[in-house]
Amino acid sequence: MSLDFGRRADLADVRRVGIPRALLYYRYGIAWRTFFEQLGCEVVLDAPSDRATLETGDHLSVDECCLASKLFLGHVSALVDEGVDAVFVPSLMSYGRFETFCTKFQALPDLAENAFIVAGRCVRVISFRIDEPKGDAEEDAYLGLAARFGASRKEAKRAYKAAADAQRAYDASMAREQEKLVKGLSKLPEAERPLTILIAAHPYVSHDPFVGGVVEDALREQGACVLFADETDRSRALKCSYDFSHSIPWIVNRELIGSILMLHEHIDGIVLMSAYPCGPDSMCDDAIERCIKGKPILTLTVDAQAGTAGVETRVESFVDILSYQKKGGYLNA
Repeated sequence: MSLDFGRRADLADVRRVGIPRALLYYRYGIAWRTFFEQLGCEVVLDAPSDRATLETGDHLSVDECCLASKLFLGHVSALVDEGVDAVFVPSLMSYGRFETFCTKFQALPDLAENAFIVAGRCVRVISFRIDEPKGDAEEDAYLGLAARFGASRKEAKRAYKAAADAQRAYDASMAREQEKLVKGLSKLPEAERPLTILIAAHPYVSHDPFVGGVVEDALREQGACVLFADETDRSRALKCSYDFSHSIPWIVNRELIGSILMLHEHIDGIVLMSAYPCGPDSMCDDAIERCIKGKPILTLTVDAQAGTAGVETRVESFVDILSYQKKGGYLNA
């Protein structure tokens, strides 16, 4: 890929870059923030999701958009209201044949721009595209964007390296902490070991306080120890997923499946969460339920309906069933 350093600095006037606190921010947010800060930009994050975020995004969306996409547009709107110079919305397509992203991530820049045009509002979107099988490599994408900010090749490489290193260190730290927790639990006597429940969901579902926070809080209030499928070692989980299937195309779903297999013997139950109507999850969650045996599974599909009582009640019932089962209730019935 040819990079025009010093020639096409059309983003040199952008000083305040907004990053929506949604979707793949929960996967690559550390890298994105570090990259723009290395270029001398001020990074602006809007507030975490709430009901108002969803209502704003829902107004900007078509009905067919998934809950997560509606929240994303709500976050973009909040950043526009804060007066950022531009909003960063990358187009992520693929890192390999069986390492692709949902089509919503591929078309996200167009979705953001057009949704606001229809609403009569203006949003300046900055982006890059990663599609490694077709030659759009990750490093080139970052370097090309840095060039548009007026960075030299050396400055661009330094910014990309800092971003990649920061994200890698963060991911490794989260994986180590969860591995340490799992090892500590395994050393406890069975009578003292709390129920251990794995939340398997896209990180923008499990870690968004408005979406997954309700489930995490309900589990912890019931005394359960909560693990997250996205906080295992990604490379190991991805490799492990091929023991389950060789044809699943989506990288994040692959990692979640691999994580379930890796943690299977250490958990008492699994909560499968999905944002309605996620296409990849509808296929993969069904396959998980059918093919991964030996652990109870609670499937939760989160939609735009108001109220959390239904979700909390289902989680509480799930924990009660697991607790009764752990005490041998069903075996002795």
